[in-house]
Amino acid sequence: MYFSDSDSSVSELADLFRLLGDPTRLRIVLACLDAPISVNDIAGKLDLSSSLVSHHLRLLRAARIVKADRHGKQVFYAAADQHISGVLADMLEHISEPHTEAD
Repeated sequence: MYFSDSDSSVSELADLFRLLGDPTRLRIVLACLDAPISVNDIAGKLDLSSSLVSHHLRLLRAARIVKADRHGKQVFYAAADQHISGVLADMLEHISEPHTEAD
């Protein structure tokens, strides 16, 4: 699929990649891929403060990268949909491929 330079989709896509380009935010999204996870569990798993995780999750949620589901007093976060999971899985597979010289 091709987007013209004037297409607003290009700006939206660039914003999405900018958000995922931050290593902390990317680690948070990756932590949300397997199963819904709470802020405190993400913070513990990634050795980050809960407030920092919450800040990043607000940005990721606004960009529709993650979704939140409330269960009682706790909120659990997961990848927003299969598109997000698929893109990240494909990119992880891509970087794990052996590097070869281009002909």
